[in-house]
Amino acid sequence: MTGTQTLVAAATPGRPPRRPNRLLRAGLLAGPLFTVTFLVEPVLHAGYDPLRHPVSSLALGPGGWVQTVNFVVAGLLCLVFAVGLRRALRPGPGAVAAPLLLAVWAVGLLGAGAFTTDPVSGYPAGTPPVPDPPTWPGRLHDLAFSLPGFVAFAGAMLVLAYAYARRRSPLRAAYSALSAVAFVTLFVLATAGFGQSPHLVDIAGLLQRLTIGVGWLWLTLVAAGAMRRPAASP
Repeated sequence: MTGTQTLVAAATPGRPPRRPNRLLRAGLLAGPLFTVTFLVEPVLHAGYDPLRHPVSSLALGPGGWVQTVNFVVAGLLCLVFAVGLRRALRPGPGAVAAPLLLAVWAVGLLGAGAFTTDPVSGYPAGTPPVPDPPTWPGRLHDLAFSLPGFVAFAGAMLVLAYAYARRRSPLRAAYSALSAVAFVTLFVLATAGFGQSPHLVDIAGLLQRLTIGVGWLWLTLVAAGAMRRPAASP
């Protein structure tokens, strides 16, 4: 008896289905919530001048808990976003470095909320222009959390500028690079103003708000762009 053998090829597994990366939504919320809060808060603080005084000074005095909560909420949202961005970018350039740097920025926000800054530029009323000597919470706020956080945020912009260029997204690459330049320039000028540079001290608060605005706008647009490419199921 002659039989005919029929070979049945095993079905090739399809690609895993795409699913929404809901963690990226945290990146859409963090910047607007943080910005709206610090824009409204000065009404709670007599003698506070947004053009002159830093955002961190809103955590001083009565009602300071609002800014403390603002730091913590923004930090937690940025941590969640960093995880979501990791999923959105992998595999490929920037998939590790950019989320890691944004996580450092998030930890900086959390630390800024945990350790209150020292008075600066005469706020609250009756305090000296610069702390003398600085307190240990103020040192931690500035040197252990705020400064590393801002540096990491700028680094994330540069890393994603490179990553977008490698991913053939020239407009996103250019925007990220220009944002990094503007962010660093404004940050340096604001820092000089808070250091009582006579030409910048009266607008240091404005310069810092522009710095933060550049950063949050960039992060919000990165989140919006990443949401257009849902993460693959693990």
